[in-house]
Amino acid sequence: MTEQASTPAGQDEQGPILLAAFEGWNDAGSAASQALEHLHEVWGAEQVDELDPEEYHDFQVNRPVVGAGPDGRREITWPSTAVAVATAPRSGRTVVLVHGIEPSMRWRRYSRELLDIADGLHVQTVVTLGALLADVPHTRPIPVTATSEDAAVREELDVESNSYEGPTGIVGVLQHEAAARGLRTVSLWAAVPHYVAHPPSPKATLALLQRIEALTGESIPLGDLPEDAAAWQDGVDELAGEDEEIAEYVRQLEEAKDTADLPEASGEAIAQEFERYLRRRDKGVGG
Repeated sequence: MTEQASTPAGQDEQGPILLAAFEGWNDAGSAASQALEHLHEVWGAEQVDELDPEEYHDFQVNRPVVGAGPDGRREITWPSTAVAVATAPRSGRTVVLVHGIEPSMRWRRYSRELLDIADGLHVQTVVTLGALLADVPHTRPIPVTATSEDAAVREELDVESNSYEGPTGIVGVLQHEAAARGLRTVSLWAAVPHYVAHPPSPKATLALLQRIEALTGESIPLGDLPEDAAAWQDGVDELAGEDEEIAEYVRQLEEAKDTADLPEASGEAIAQEFERYLRRRDKGVGG
């Protein structure tokens, strides 16, 4: 493990925030991991630490990759978890980005090691990103659910309590362990249409980034993502146009979605949601 970077407590007004995404079970369409990769690139993050894959991965499940390195020599790249640090452009707060592959074993030790690194970087808030396959139409906005185990966070950011019961992944374990340490926690999940599950899923990635903007109050340069999302939707439209069974299924999902949204479509509800959005933009997580 490499030497950790040190961030003095109180360096930024809102306190450092950690954003984490993991490839695998928690990452339908690679939407969450690609959102984190996008943040790494546009915010110029620099890697400060890495977890030893020998402790956490079954290499028959997540195999190392051999190839030519920058100098032309053959090298092996091992599945691992990288920790990078960036400075948010608007607020100047420290943002810690954790990107890895869901580990095969020792999840509690894995979470403790990550949270120990976060503690060394004075992280106060942990936001995990996930994506799941769902019965949603690709033609409508991608739903992103925000939940928290912290009652104060739920009230401040107007997010829901997590009522899910069932099998969980490393995202759920890390959230639980972070809350047990007294850290502020938020979990974001994008719903990816299950009939177009193959990555990439730029529309879901875009939806996650827009929700991160609202939560943090930071403006995120989106680059080509809006165009990629539009092209993705056009491609799925074309696919549906060639298969009447798929087209009919999409129409059923659209009707169900539109019917469910109707009670929320009043002018008062829209105004209230816009006011909540403005409050989140102004305050951000931890504001």
